[in-house]
Amino acid sequence: MRWCPSPSFGARRNGLKPSLIVLHYTAMADAHAALDRLCDGGAGVSAHYLIGSDGTIWQMVKEDARAWHAGAGEWAGMDDINSRSIGIELDNRGDHPFSEPQMAALEGLMPAIMDRWGIGARGVIGHSDVAPGRKRDPGPRFDWARLARRGLARPAGRGGGGAPDGARLRALARALGFTADMDDALLLETVRLRFRPWGRGPLCGADMDALPGP
Repeated sequence: MRWCPSPSFGARRNGLKPSLIVLHYTAMADAHAALDRLCDGGAGVSAHYLIGSDGTIWQMVKEDARAWHAGAGEWAGMDDINSRSIGIELDNRGDHPFSEPQMAALEGLMPAIMDRWGIGARGVIGHSDVAPGRKRDPGPRFDWARLARRGLARPAGRGGGGAPDGARLRALARALGFTADMDDALLLETVRLRFRPWGRGPLCGADMDALPGP
């Protein structure tokens, strides 16, 4: 763990404490480019942690402070995601797999955070979950299933979702936390990105099956 303080942070508002972990990809050339930006006061962005492709972990903001990583967004009817979350950036452009050392480092980092703040697997989400249509990270290459097998993220459903039904999909998605305002096409895209990123075409039974129970 390396400490590289960012000036871009503030106090968590309204007495809020972290109840979410939000995962991101950096979409930059490498970890050092991302680190420079996240620690640049003029950029106005930051995160609590950055994990390089080689597994190096940098901490930029203390966990009890509000980092500026999520922007405008909504999850489970809640706004001000920055005040409610710990932000973890992963060195990845978004168009290639995440490395084994990086995933291992993430799996080593998350349990202690979750224990300190009482965050369960349901509280581990992606930036795309809270900002549908605006953000896609950590993207379709991220291995959510791997985290789920270790109890570090919510697993996808295993069938029994029923016939394709847009209204039911929306109801199930809202129960999971996807409450941001979006049309049916964006909702399907957002849910697929999290639970079935290889899905294409119209809503189908496999999409219903992939949604876990609330």
